[in-house]
Amino acid sequence: MTVLKPGASNYKAALAALDRSAEPDPRVSETVAKIIADIRERGDAALIEYTERFGGARLAAKQLRVSAAEFKAAEKRVDQATRQAVAVSHTNVREFAEKSLRKGWSGKNRQGAKVGERFDPFERVGIYVPGGTAPLVSTAVMTCTLAAVAGVPEIVVTTPADKTGTVNPALLHALGVAGATEVYKAGGAQAVAALAYGTGSLARVLKIFGPGNAYVVEAKRQCYGRVAIDLLPGPSEILVIADGTANAAWIAADLLAQAEHGHGSAVLLVTDCAMKLKEVQAAFEAQLATLTRQDHLREVAEQATHLILVKSLAEAVRLANGFAPEHLTIMAADDEKLATQIRTAGAIFLGGYSPVVAGDFVAGPSHELPTGGAGKSFAGLTVDQFQRRTSVVRLDRKSLEALLPAIRTFSEIEGLDAHGRSAEIRFE
Repeated sequence: MTVLKPGASNYKAALAALDRSAEPDPRVSETVAKIIADIRERGDAALIEYTERFGGARLAAKQLRVSAAEFKAAEKRVDQATRQAVAVSHTNVREFAEKSLRKGWSGKNRQGAKVGERFDPFERVGIYVPGGTAPLVSTAVMTCTLAAVAGVPEIVVTTPADKTGTVNPALLHALGVAGATEVYKAGGAQAVAALAYGTGSLARVLKIFGPGNAYVVEAKRQCYGRVAIDLLPGPSEILVIADGTANAAWIAADLLAQAEHGHGSAVLLVTDCAMKLKEVQAAFEAQLATLTRQDHLREVAEQATHLILVKSLAEAVRLANGFAPEHLTIMAADDEKLATQIRTAGAIFLGGYSPVVAGDFVAGPSHELPTGGAGKSFAGLTVDQFQRRTSVVRLDRKSLEALLPAIRTFSEIEGLDAHGRSAEIRFE
């Protein structure tokens, strides 16, 4: 854990380093490029090889897709508490998404031409749901539900299976509830490449969604253009802004919750109260010792946990906007005012009773959010990203005639006489 206080020799340099931008690791980029090229060339064979090489089962091509029988068997293993939790989350996410859908409109411009927009669902989308050490059941709800609300007819999911070729039953249940239409046992960069290019067993999609590790994020970056991409959400992040009124134990618990995601996670507290910093540090260490995922937690605690003392909360806001955290929690007396000054956070959680875990699992907005500084340019996942926008234009003779002088002038300025001719010929 790093503690930074004004007056320390590395204080200014450490704070400056928090103003970051998302940049790919060259080594990761090279590895991912090879995987994508191999998937493009060899399809199913390459996908099967990478699945086994990176800790999965040895599967035949016909075993890549989760069967109806596997879904049925999984349902029998899901307890009532899980069903209820998934139902609560699904209801809140669905209702939030329904309010966010974009709707078509039409009207007339000043010359009388009819103009408007149409929003149609993508025909086929791919969604990556992390499995690994922690099958993210909540991610199934936070992504597939939006696709279903948007009306996407083909919702294709890739997620890692275990070494026996089995996908977590609770995850399969959530995928079924949320509306997935196809599920494939594949993870990592190879799964993203399979979605983008197709493999034989898995037909290519038009847009890819979902969070993942550095390799998944880089694969999405490299496949951009072949398919559309939602955003680049990597390992988890939290930045807490707190004043002296905040509860130190609650802050520590929130920091540890995000540290639990392990490698690549970033955990920060920024406070103007020296006593609060000490209290959080003590609470963090005490709670850490009681938790189960010690390997993940210790790595993040040692390498990516920063407790920062600042002279004012205004400085805390500047640091937060430079860091662009995935999750920003504000526990301060004037939290609403501070929140209005935040411009780059993926999601903002206000007050002591708004833990990030509520947003992770059940609150309503999708938990797929930009990380690595990408929040300066990207927003979190929303339902309208599953819609494809099309503009619609209809002119009649009168409106075209009214626009003809401007069309003619633009054509002359740009040296495109055929453009002008295509309008003028209608009046000859």
